[in-house]
Amino acid sequence: MKIMLSQPIGGRTENEINKEREELIKLFAEKGIAVADTLFDDFVPECINAGVYFLGKSIMALARVDALFMCDGWENARGCRIEKEIAEEYGIKILYSDFLYSEV
Repeated sequence: MKIMLSQPIGGRTENEINKEREELIKLFAEKGIAVADTLFDDFVPECINAGVYFLGKSIMALARVDALFMCDGWENARGCRIEKEIAEEYGIKILYSDFLYSEV
């Protein structure tokens, strides 16, 4: 199984984001689950809106995973809510924090 993290970014430092991501990758690895690399840093200068650009890349990544994991705080992050809605519409499994502490 391969999952994608739907991780709130706004208002957080790069260090906070990376630390949370590393901890989650470790927890998923213990369950034998791979996490897709969706930390994009290749912004194209011609793009006017970085948020839309990176959301588009995240949507493309959804096509290559079995499930979407909703990180804590997803409810308050527009991009996470959009990723969740797309996953629901296309039948991609959605996981929440309780999944990490259940048996696979």
